[in-house]
Order: sequence, then structure tokens, then C-alpha cells
Amino acid sequence: MSENRWQQRLENLSKAYEALSRAVERVEGAREDELLRAGIIQTYEFALELSWKTLRDYLLSQGFTDLDSPKKVLRIAFAEGYVKNGDGWMEALDDRNLSVHTYKKELADRLIADIANKYYGLVKELYGRLKQEAGRE
Repeated sequence: MSENRWQQRLENLSKAYEALSRAVERVEGAREDELLRAGIIQTYEFALELSWKTLRDYLLSQGFTDLDSPKKVLRIAFAEGYVKNGDGWMEALDDRNLSVHTYKKELADRLIADIANKYYGLVKELYGRLKQEAGRE
């Protein structure tokens, strides 16, 4: 895999990160707006997916192998110091898998709060790290 692949994917992550930033700004207005809640959650799903895939491509460019699942990518990234909060990332992945059940208002509300208060920070930190690695900061 070429070293440029992760940098190309970083471009997509940049767009997803910016969208997630805008979504998090609107969290307070999402309490009763079903479409806004769904949009925030979907934006989070895109950003999380691109985060681990960009990280996987970066790790591959650094010589790591056997990165066939998001959890494996994040375990290695945590062990090697590329991400700081391994448990937070695992929780974010688990909640991503639950996000298909956001028709349940209580779950959607909790997920939105976690996106704003926990998961956004994880994506922001990783995005900043990868931008730095790409020499864009």
C-alpha cells in the first residue's frame, strides 16, 4: 500500500471532522429534533469510520501488518502511542455498532451526549496527530 493512501484518506477525514465539528455545535438543539439527532449520529458514524481507516492506512505505511479490524487497528495504535485513550476508542466503536438503534430516543440522546462529550475529542485528537504526521500543521 502506498504511503500516499493514508494522506489521501486524510483529506476525506478532514471533511468528516469538519462536519462533525459543526454537528457537535448543534447538539443542544437536537433534543427534540429527530432529523437533527439522526444527522449528528450519522456524521459521527462517518467520522469514526474514516478515523480508524485513515489510522489503519497510516499504520500500514509505518510497516505494521495484520490490521484487519477496527479494534485491532486501535489496539495497536494505543500500544504504540498513536492514540491516548484506548478504552475510549473501544467504547466509541461499540456505540457505533449500537447507532443503528437510534430510533430509540433514550439511546439516541445518550449517544449524542457521548459524541459531544467524549468521542468528538477522540476524533479531534487523532485528526490533529495525523495532520501533524502529514506535515499539514
